[in-house]
Amino acid sequence: MIRLVLRFFGLALLLAAWALPASSHALEPGYLELSPLHDDTWRIVWHRPDVGGRPMAIDARLSPPCSPEMGPAPIPNGRGWQTEWIARCPGGLAGVTVSIEGLDAQATDVLVRFDAGDGQGGTRRLVPATPSFVIPAEQGAFGIFQSYTLLGIHHILFGFDHLLFVFALLLLIRSGWRLAGAITAFTLAHSLTLGAAALGWLAVPGPPVEAVIALSIMFVAAEVAQHRDGQPRLSERAPWIVAFSFGLIHGLGFGSALKQVGLPEHDLVLALFAFNAGVEIGQLSFVAVLLLFWSVLRALAPTASWSAGRPALAYGIGAVAAFWFVERVAAF
Repeated sequence: MIRLVLRFFGLALLLAAWALPASSHALEPGYLELSPLHDDTWRIVWHRPDVGGRPMAIDARLSPPCSPEMGPAPIPNGRGWQTEWIARCPGGLAGVTVSIEGLDAQATDVLVRFDAGDGQGGTRRLVPATPSFVIPAEQGAFGIFQSYTLLGIHHILFGFDHLLFVFALLLLIRSGWRLAGAITAFTLAHSLTLGAAALGWLAVPGPPVEAVIALSIMFVAAEVAQHRDGQPRLSERAPWIVAFSFGLIHGLGFGSALKQVGLPEHDLVLALFAFNAGVEIGQLSFVAVLLLFWSVLRALAPTASWSAGRPALAYGIGAVAAFWFVERVAAF
């Protein structure tokens, strides 16, 4: 039974190569920023994700007394579609409703950053269930922490390449303490480059990073496929080396996403910590679900061996990663 389930899952991964987009982050969040100019005027920057070469069917609207309430048609900016306009909001932003029309029909979220002037501002994350909010007079640290934590969780759970790498590590490592060491090394490594990239200390072009991430998955999948009982490979004896090395690359991907939506000027450390915490919560939740799933399979068939299913999973993972790699290189 376990062999059948694992072989079926490997086939599903192979078929997913044609279903999943070349960019593992097709569901990137939208981003709306309101920054003060003078005389009750604000500069509005509205970034919409790209969907099939067109802007996602969502739009930002401010409530009266702000005018104009919406901006002009968006233009492509290389990563999505951007609109900018100047809005006059007599009396300030407090009490103004920010809504994202059409968000309730999408599977993404929108990060809103606002500066109400006089040092007051904050960040909110809008999701399909709650596509609008009223700008408060003041937002505390808890609101920023909550917004960026949820953003980190969303990013990792919809970052299919990062999850596939972690899944391949689980297949490769059989020892519990080695697995813990590998996850710790991966966390440490991507935390370092995530922070460096998000703060602008390390600038690496996004397309090559995405291609190398796909290569990292192919490498681990090859290691799983070449496993031989009694002949552990270096990546099995010291998996933290592999996890740390490729974790540095994956962190650049995380940092690129965070840099795109931006960090609050007065709460950089808090927002960065919260985003990284969200990534870890999502990652550990994914690992916990996989281990639970494996425990259920073992309980249903305690004497069955899953060795025959391992190659199918390895080749399925490798095929998906190879597909991503080719499309990402072609997109340079």
